[in-house]
Formats: sequence, C-alpha cells, structure tokens
Amino acid sequence: MQQTGLKTLRFLCLWLGLALAGLALAKTPGEVAVGGTLPEAMMRGLNGPNRALSAYRGKPLLINVWASWCGPCRSEMGSLERLAWQDQGKRFVMIGISTDDSEPAAKAYLRSSNATINHYIDRALELENMLGADRLPLTVLVDAKGRVLGKYTGAREWDSPQAQQWINGLLRTAKP
Repeated sequence: MQQTGLKTLRFLCLWLGLALAGLALAKTPGEVAVGGTLPEAMMRGLNGPNRALSAYRGKPLLINVWASWCGPCRSEMGSLERLAWQDQGKRFVMIGISTDDSEPAAKAYLRSSNATINHYIDRALELENMLGADRLPLTVLVDAKGRVLGKYTGAREWDSPQAQQWINGLLRTAKP
C-alpha cells in the first residue's frame, strides 16, 4: 500500500512540475504565433489618426511594442527611427504600439523623443496579447499578407547590421 501511495505522490509531483513548466511557457491569450496571420484590429493613434491594422497590408510591417516607463524600450527608440529613414526602412512600414495605461504619458514620451513613425496605444490588452508581448520591448516582423515572420524580445540597435540581417533573412525566406 505504501508503494502505491509513493507512486501516486511521484506521479502528482511530476504532473505538477510539468504543469508549472507549461505555465512558464504559456503564451498570452489570443497570441498569434510565428506563421499565423494577424486578425483585424482597430488601433487608436497617438501621433496620427486611428487606423485598422489591415490598412498596413500590401507591404511588410515591423511592429515595435513599447511603454514609456520601459527603459530598454526607450533606449532602442532612436535606432528604430533611424532605421525607418534608411533605405532599408523603405522595404517595409514601421509602427509602434504603446502598452501604457496612460495615454498622456505615451504622448508626452513621443513628443519628447520627436517620434516620426506612427504610434498607436493598446486598448484592453488586445494588441499586447495578439502580438505576444509578455515582456517589453517586443518587435514583430509581419509579411505583406499579415503573416507573422518573426518576433524579437528585448532591446536592440535596429539600425545595426545584425538587426538588418535578422530582418532581411526573414523577409527573404517569406513566400511572395
């Protein structure tokens, strides 16, 4: 009887360990994985008009998810702006999605950083969850049809040769 109890206890410990490991790997609710197509979403403009996500179809799209309080997000913002103005940046459209709870804080940061690319603010975690932004910053590359090609979590110098190699490699492997 003791051995049966011990086996049951081991099984429960193994099951609990696997369940906890699954929680650590859990995706955000409604996340579109690499290879999936982003659904429609209306985005509220921070430094421009409101726009449907589908309005960006027809050309690859680089989406940067950020927050004004996020130090790494702030540190990479300048390199995203520089990339947008380089020849490389003409191959795709770039937008930002703020996860700030405070729209005035997000707008103030954009004004202070002289942002020129279009930025939007998330509502009710819709875009944050869809893109899988459980950590910030998150940058998502999407093809012209809305299919997610790749995701990069963490700050990066987006105008660096390494970042451009990541973008070019994903765009090259995307089916036309």
